[in-house]
Amino acid sequence: MHVLSGDELAHRRQGGLGETLAGLPGVHLDNFGGGASRPVIRGQTLPRIEVLTDGANLFDVSSISPDHAITTDPLLLDAIEIQRGPAAIRYGGNATNGAINLIDSKVPKAVPDGSLSGATEARFGNGDEEKTVVGRVTAGLGQFALHAEGARRAAEDYDVPNSYGSDKLRDSFVESTSYSVGASWITPKGYIGAAYSRMESEYGLPGHSHTNGVCHTHGLDLHCEAHGGFDDPFGGPDSHTASIKLRSDRVDVRADYDDLLPGFSHVRLRGSYTDYAHDEIDGELLFSRFTNEVWDGRFELTHKPILGFTGTAGVQYTDGKFGGINANNLHRPFPDGAYGFDGTPDYLTESVGIFLTERRSFGTVDIEAAVRKDWRRIDVGVPSWRSTVGPELAALFVEWYGADWKQVLESEDVERFRTRNPTVRHNPLSASLGATWNVGQGYALALSFGHTQRAPSVRELYARGNNLATNSYELGLAVGNPTLDEAGLSAEDVLETTDAINLTLRRTRGPLKFEVGLFYQNVDDYVFARLIETETQTGVPHNFLIYTAATARFAGVDGQASYQITPQSRVTVFGDYVDAKLKNENDNLPRIPPGRLGVRYDATAGPLSGDVEYYHTFQQDKIASYETRTPGYDMLNATLSYRFDLGNERAVDLYVRGSNLLNELAFAHTSFVKDQSPLRGRNFVIGMRHAF
Repeated sequence: MHVLSGDELAHRRQGGLGETLAGLPGVHLDNFGGGASRPVIRGQTLPRIEVLTDGANLFDVSSISPDHAITTDPLLLDAIEIQRGPAAIRYGGNATNGAINLIDSKVPKAVPDGSLSGATEARFGNGDEEKTVVGRVTAGLGQFALHAEGARRAAEDYDVPNSYGSDKLRDSFVESTSYSVGASWITPKGYIGAAYSRMESEYGLPGHSHTNGVCHTHGLDLHCEAHGGFDDPFGGPDSHTASIKLRSDRVDVRADYDDLLPGFSHVRLRGSYTDYAHDEIDGELLFSRFTNEVWDGRFELTHKPILGFTGTAGVQYTDGKFGGINANNLHRPFPDGAYGFDGTPDYLTESVGIFLTERRSFGTVDIEAAVRKDWRRIDVGVPSWRSTVGPELAALFVEWYGADWKQVLESEDVERFRTRNPTVRHNPLSASLGATWNVGQGYALALSFGHTQRAPSVRELYARGNNLATNSYELGLAVGNPTLDEAGLSAEDVLETTDAINLTLRRTRGPLKFEVGLFYQNVDDYVFARLIETETQTGVPHNFLIYTAATARFAGVDGQASYQITPQSRVTVFGDYVDAKLKNENDNLPRIPPGRLGVRYDATAGPLSGDVEYYHTFQQDKIASYETRTPGYDMLNATLSYRFDLGNERAVDLYVRGSNLLNELAFAHTSFVKDQSPLRGRNFVIGMRHAF
């Protein structure tokens, strides 16, 4: 497990989770301007990474498309945990490459010392004119603790090097507001509490084009020209700003108790209700709306030692209603003289999971095992049906179908809809076994084996239409997929199965500390978007992608080694490399991060502290058929901080952080829109933090 906290987190924090974590060993980012960024761990991102908030799933729509933001504000987090191996198995198949646990204080776990604690922060960035303010306070009233926090951030389009052709990245702006209020009842054995959180954000979509909204298919041929009933749902010029405006409301209930039940050392409860929605807007036109309403509950019991084993058993239930894919024309009213479905379908997901983890030490060897079984069902809700036909056509329908012609036509449409959008069930099973040999002198060798099954996501199953954010027309596994039809398979036959081995060598004592991990993954039924053709008729390339299953292999290494030169200074070398291969396919996997190697120097001198970091990201020329080579780049970052100690655990920190000091034009190969969304140019952030 890697934990990012304290000053390291404070100095790395950006508006998005991907930007905040990028640069850690094995972690890259999938960026989409300034508003959305997702972490990429060992070559893969969401939905093969699970994002959690204090051990509970974070429900948004960030796994559906790369332009969708992860609904968290890193400025309000206390720590970020990156979990892998058996520790992540308890969260299911979506944690194939790990789980990112966001630690916050919105539900207090203890009464603060002195009955009051808090913090404030203000920062300004010159590269995007960022203006951010953050505040939090926790108050104690006897056995009760109350907490309130909030953050406000506004940033304009960010700077990019002039060699890009412009000194600003158009539509990379972001404006966001987050706040939360919570309360807990604290007892000597634990706490129970609840919190309400709200996040609002509006951000631009660099590289977005609605020109390809006219694209449609004729069998396996992509056609991007208007004719017959196929036309451009927008019309007009393609020069408008495209943006996403989101809102997320969430209620969390959390409880942790020690020795509450006989035979159990700990009881944990995590419950949540999430109501998420965002609008995708082109100029003044609303072309799509994504929603996600989810009820989720998780209950865990940690038992006391049995034959030397301690472990945790748990159950999770999730009931969700999602909507939004395959819709690009919500701005167009239902036409006169027509009949059919009005609106978009809801995708109703119900899942139950049970899991068990066990641990035991045998002398110098620690053993950990985990297993989880899930049962998931997705039903597609039929949209409402309506008719606006005139009296002449209605009279013909009466003649052809009878007086109940509306019911007849609706019944036929509903039957076709259900055939094209079938119910899909998956029952994945995941298990992991790991052993750590504590050699002595701070050395440890860890070996783990994992067998993980992941059910395809809603988009991978039901996509059928244009994704204008990624300039692609997509066809999912469950909607008449010709690849599966040719093989005589259904979507329920596709269950992504990963067999993985991880070897980690670490040293935690002495001036030289290090952790280096080797990994190998063989994936059957690896779900990916296969390129069928690229259509350039509109002038903006549009890829026809069909989700299919293949056999893939991932292998790589990541890690870091640090040497404590003096008690006040340390040097760290870090790097990572991933090699991915599609077996039995004449192509490479897309968006695989290139290798990276870097060095960082940290030093303190009384209240003054700082670091300087340099790394080189190598060229990526092992590319998929519809990708282009991505050149390498050098990145230089530095931080300087001064702390004023005010006594009584109060302090004020002044800091300045410079990023991309060489002002390199850099592109992230992992991004769907790498050419339209280069990384930030030179940027300085000046901030002040106050804790009391």
